[in-house]
Amino acid sequence: MNHPVIQYDLPMEIGVYGLGRFGAFWAALLAEHVTVKGFNRSPNRPVPPRVTRVDEEEIVQCDVLFLCTSISSVEPVLQRIGNRLKPGALVMDTCSVKMYPLRLMGKYLPDSVEYLGTHPMFGPDSGKNGISGLHLVMTYGRASAETKEKWVSFFSGLGCRVIQVSAEDHDREAAYTQGITHFIGRVLDDLKLKKSQIGTLGFDKLLEIIEQTCNDPWQLFIDLQRFNPYTSAMRGELSDSLEKIMDRLEGSLDMGEWDEYDVFKSGVSHGGNND
Repeated sequence: MNHPVIQYDLPMEIGVYGLGRFGAFWAALLAEHVTVKGFNRSPNRPVPPRVTRVDEEEIVQCDVLFLCTSISSVEPVLQRIGNRLKPGALVMDTCSVKMYPLRLMGKYLPDSVEYLGTHPMFGPDSGKNGISGLHLVMTYGRASAETKEKWVSFFSGLGCRVIQVSAEDHDREAAYTQGITHFIGRVLDDLKLKKSQIGTLGFDKLLEIIEQTCNDPWQLFIDLQRFNPYTSAMRGELSDSLEKIMDRLEGSLDMGEWDEYDVFKSGVSHGGNND
């Protein structure tokens, strides 16, 4: 789906570091509006249309650099490129957690380089029909008010609903939105659920959760649970709730040892009136 070209005072060349599943999607989206260069450590990774493949030496010279690597690889990437970025550059991560990458960018990027945190709340599956109305979170690290305003305007121009929150608030809320969704998706996938001819709309929605979460790499699931400081509490509460419901169910089933067939013998209907 093509979008109109957005006219903003942005650098002519933007770099995308990492052309995995999300990085390729993100680079292709940006390339509809600006000139995009892409780098991936694996030379066999295909490059999206209108994106120019470059080496690491060239990608670190871009005015703006989006980090589209796994959460667990952000630190080694920043260690390798931090001091090679040109003064005045802007770095933005796209991680699904925010406290961790912002702390690392503050640690490894020189004072001459600005940085912002972003989390596009969509990907190749949820954004396959366009990103209009989808959420994009921005968290502030070290950048001028002018830089922040430019990128809020740019993302809004793409059709995104830009949400500006602190990294801590993002991670706390994301643990109980994205984190729990990916966890449930993996559990449902482990059950080997399949589409059914008698499946309800609710059941089909569960299958959609499996598709949206399990198409992503296993590493993303691990990183979401590992690098968000609030997901441990989420998993604990989820486990407690499952146990509570199981105990309540077993208690209800154990109340009075009745013969299930007695219900039918007494003429009581399970599906409506006896008329």
